[in-house]
Amino acid sequence: MKTYALSALSIAITLLVGCDNDKPATKEHSTQETATQKTPKTIAISAIVEHPSLDDIRKGVIYGLGQYGYLEGQNLTVNFQSAQGNMATMGQISKQFAADAPDAIIAITTPTAQSLAAATQTIPLIYTAVSDPVAAKLINNNNQALQANITGLSSQLPLAPQLDLLTQIKPDAKRIGFIYSPGEANSVAIKEQLATELPKRGMTLVDIPANRSADVAAATRALDGRADLIYTSLDNGVASAMEAMVGIANELKIPIIASDEFSVRRGASAGLGVNDFDFGVTTAKLVAKSLDGTQPTDITPEVMNTLTLYVSPKHAQNQGIIISDELIKDAINVDSVPRKE
Repeated sequence: MKTYALSALSIAITLLVGCDNDKPATKEHSTQETATQKTPKTIAISAIVEHPSLDDIRKGVIYGLGQYGYLEGQNLTVNFQSAQGNMATMGQISKQFAADAPDAIIAITTPTAQSLAAATQTIPLIYTAVSDPVAAKLINNNNQALQANITGLSSQLPLAPQLDLLTQIKPDAKRIGFIYSPGEANSVAIKEQLATELPKRGMTLVDIPANRSADVAAATRALDGRADLIYTSLDNGVASAMEAMVGIANELKIPIIASDEFSVRRGASAGLGVNDFDFGVTTAKLVAKSLDGTQPTDITPEVMNTLTLYVSPKHAQNQGIIISDELIKDAINVDSVPRKE
C-alpha cells in the first residue's frame, strides 16, 4: 500500500516514530531456510471483536512473522480467539491463554491488552492497535512497561492533522459529533483531547456515548441537527457497527471522517490513519524478537504513526459533500483503488 504525502494538509508526519530499521528477509527461500533453523513456537492472539481493520492487523502479524522465519503450519502454531465484543468472554479467554502458557501472546486493541495484562505477568505480552498505552496503564510516560512481561506497538495518531482534515473536508463545520465507547480507554482519551483542542479552532464537541455496538445507530441519530460532521477514531464498538452509522449519516447528510482505511471502504467520506496490514507487520518484529528469546524488558515499546489519507468521493456525495480535487490527488481513492488482499 502506497503512503501519500499530505501536502494539502501542510503537515510533516514523522515516519515510524520509535521504530528501528530492522528489515526482515523478503525472499521466500530465505524465510523457508530460516524456518528450518527456528525452534517451533506457539502464539496466542486475541481481539475484543472482529472487524476488517483488526482482521488485517492479525493477518499482518502472521505474515510478518513468516518473514522472520516463523511460518504458521511449519514451526509456528497460532491460536486466535475473539471475544465478540463481550468483556466477560475476554476475561475467560485471558485466563485460558494464561493457563495454556504459549510462547507469546498478542493482544489486539486496548481492552484486550488490559484483560490479558491482568491475567498474566509472566508470559510475554505484545500489545497492538492500542492508541494510548499510557491511558490504558500498559506503559508510563517514560515509555516503560508497567509489567515486566509487556511491550508493544501503539498507534498514537497525532490529533492536529486529523483536525486539519476535518476543516479541509468541510470548512464550515463548527459542531463535531463524536460517538465513543465509554469502556474503551483510548476513546475516552480522544474525547478529552477533542474537548480541549476543538474550541481552539472555533469548533465544539458533541459527544454521544454508545455502550454497545447496538447503540451506535441510535447515537448517530441523536446527532441530527446537532452536528455538522462526525469524527470517529479507532473505537472498536463503533467500527463493529460502521454500516449502521453510515446508513443514518447518509440519511441525515452528515459526513463521517475516520482514522482508518476500512471505515472509508465501509462508508465514511474520508479517513487519515495507519495502514492496518502494515501495522501488523511492524508488530510482528516485536513478536519475533520475543520468540527469539529477547526479554520484553529489552524490547522498547514503539509507536507507528505513518499516516495515509483515504477518500471516497462516492460516500462523500452520499453524505452531502464534495471532496476537493486537491485532497483526492494526495489520497488513496478507495472508489478506484481496490484493496490489496
